Amino acid sequence: MSNEKQYPMTLDGKAKLEEELEFLKTVKRKEVVERIKIARSFGDLSENSEYDSAKEEQGFVEGRISTIESMLRNALIISDEQNDDTELLVSLGRTVTFDVLEDGEPEGEPESYKIVGSAEADPAEGRISNDSPMAKALMGHKVSDKVKLTTPGGDMEVVILEIK
Repeated sequence: MSNEKQYPMTLDGKAKLEEELEFLKTVKRKEVVERIKIARSFGDLSENSEYDSAKEEQGFVEGRISTIESMLRNALIISDEQNDDTELLVSLGRTVTFDVLEDGEPEGEPESYKIVGSAEADPAEGRISNDSPMAKALMGHKVSDKVKLTTPGGDMEVVILEIK
């Protein structure tokens, strides 16, 4: 199906999804089935909160399995390789380091983020989605460029220090 959404991801991100899928299929699924089996043994299912909880978890696990399978089926692998013949631009798979500008001068607290597909985004780990407003603003720029970013905390201007 060519209409399905593609999921950009690094090889590392794909491996993590494959690992999660394997865990859900081999461990979590069995745990949930066992919880349902135990809850059924309690008798009347109409007022059985353990049964309801286990069935709800089963729905979540099966939904997550389906989502991961779709993501892996439609994965678009991002190469981390750099081409030394061209000037590096901020793009998917690259790590960008920038500094916030205060009154036109660098603040001195550089931040680095790797731009990844939404499937492997984790801002706390320095991995932002290519769909995020910050990544969209940074993409296509080069070292020394000044870029205006819109964040939940307000607008700010940054200067790109490094791209790798």
